[in-house]
Amino acid sequence: MKQTSLFESNNIPLANRVRPRNLDEFVGQSHLLGEGKILKNLILQDQIPSMIFWGPPGVGKTTLAQIIAIQTKAEFINFSAVTSGIKDIRKVMEQAEQSRLNGQKTILFVDEIHRFNKAQQDAFLPFVEKGSIILIGATTENPSFEINSALLSRCKVFVLQPLSKEDIITILSHAIKDQRGFGKENIHIKNELLQTIATYANGDGRTALNMLEMIVLNSPKENNQINITEQIVKQCLNKKSLLYDKNGEEHYNLISALHKSMRNSDPQAAIYWLARMLEGGEDPLYIARRLIRFASEDIGLADPSALNLAVSCYQACHFIGMPECTVNLTQIITYFSIAPKSNALYTAYEKAKKDALEQIAEPVPLHLRNASTKLMKDLHYGEGYQYAHDYKDHLTTMTCLPESLKNAIYYTPTSEGKEIRFKERLEKITDWKQQNK
Repeated sequence: MKQTSLFESNNIPLANRVRPRNLDEFVGQSHLLGEGKILKNLILQDQIPSMIFWGPPGVGKTTLAQIIAIQTKAEFINFSAVTSGIKDIRKVMEQAEQSRLNGQKTILFVDEIHRFNKAQQDAFLPFVEKGSIILIGATTENPSFEINSALLSRCKVFVLQPLSKEDIITILSHAIKDQRGFGKENIHIKNELLQTIATYANGDGRTALNMLEMIVLNSPKENNQINITEQIVKQCLNKKSLLYDKNGEEHYNLISALHKSMRNSDPQAAIYWLARMLEGGEDPLYIARRLIRFASEDIGLADPSALNLAVSCYQACHFIGMPECTVNLTQIITYFSIAPKSNALYTAYEKAKKDALEQIAEPVPLHLRNASTKLMKDLHYGEGYQYAHDYKDHLTTMTCLPESLKNAIYYTPTSEGKEIRFKERLEKITDWKQQNK
């Protein structure tokens, strides 16, 4: 008689074997699936609208779609944006339209819908509008950027959150006890090791289950008991999984967090966000370029050396690369966090830009033009120009702005750091010009 192997079904990943079959088994997303919450009510009442599930990997987007497939009275079609093209979409749409004419509604689940281009997404639109299909899309990307606005406006967006550590421990414990998982085995694992796995999974239930499966496969079996040790867990979890997409929303979220932490003079937070980005695979030169911008936008003349330091940091990162340049970036980020702050240069340019775009584009005053030809001289180019170095205080009463903007003020220095010196100097210049009008 053939002996049943412990891992006879190991061709099917653990995460698929123990996938929740109904809402009672589903773990997490209580803000959507708690008692009386809207998504739970829609599923139980079989009143599913077109909707988008947006959330990071491993939080239950596909599982929710499959639970809907089990509970709905509609025909349910599972569609992959990775393997399907326009022809496939049209074929499914024709099938759904025929079902509608026969009084049968169709729910179309599209996994990774953000991978569809505009033309492919547009192919769904008329069928969603006339009710041929109820569209459920799953995406890890921000729908505002990745889903056509016309299609998005016809869908309800549900945001799924990363699973908490407690949620993941619950999922792991269930997998150990469930007959579909390791319930037929005698597995011994300490609670603190489950917490370690949950921490490393970083809110991703699928990753947690994959880790558990690897750990069990690599743990020795003695006296009909599988003992999972700290050593085995550490060997299998050699590096924490960080959610980071260099081309996606998380990229912008993290650089925003870094920038705003420095602006708020919080070096501890700034260093943490730096580490999140670098350990997630971000290009250090991208961060260094952002620091060059920060040096002028948020520090400016409060510490004029900041720009030079930022450029030097970029060069250092370029010369030595990762991982050595992490300390260079840490140095500048810490310096910038502690440095005095001024956004006077940023606001000065924004004010000037507004006038440049909205006011009539007056010609450059004649006295500011170079008279490089006889014709230009005959047209009075350069006439009345006052060369500042010819004057005792190196100052003149000449107006350099167009007539309609002659009293405009763009740069208003602060009293932060070294900018107070520029403020005092500008006040003296302004006073001199008032007195010598």
